[in-house]
Amino acid sequence: MDLNRPKIITTKLNTDWSEMDRYGHINNVMIQKYVQTARVHFWEETGIGSGIREDGTGANLAAVNCKFLLPVLHPETIEINTSVFFIKNSSFGLRHLLYSAKGELLAEAEDIVVFFNYHKQKKTEITAEIRAQLELFM
Repeated sequence: MDLNRPKIITTKLNTDWSEMDRYGHINNVMIQKYVQTARVHFWEETGIGSGIREDGTGANLAAVNCKFLLPVLHPETIEINTSVFFIKNSSFGLRHLLYSAKGELLAEAEDIVVFFNYHKQKKTEITAEIRAQLELFM
């Protein structure tokens, strides 16, 4: 085991015929939906949660970026490996690597997530508990 490699959370998804576009591959909008599924899976698996917590705080997506490297054809099973690439006072970054069943890198995506207080309508510091959990994935 490589101790320098970040721990990842893996999400596996199957493409659906209805997700294809007129060019015969999965539409790039669907790739962003796959990333969204992986992001929410990461939040749920790490205890961040995908909703507003009792104290009125929660994770809020601030920015997304995606590089589409290869067309995704149907049928395909996509494996998305998600890790953390930075943690600041109130924000953190997620990196998603999307692979085909053959191991081809299909797309790379990054999210910037801000921890937000929905009662006060402003960003808030990441708690020590959540920070410790995120650090496991760096």
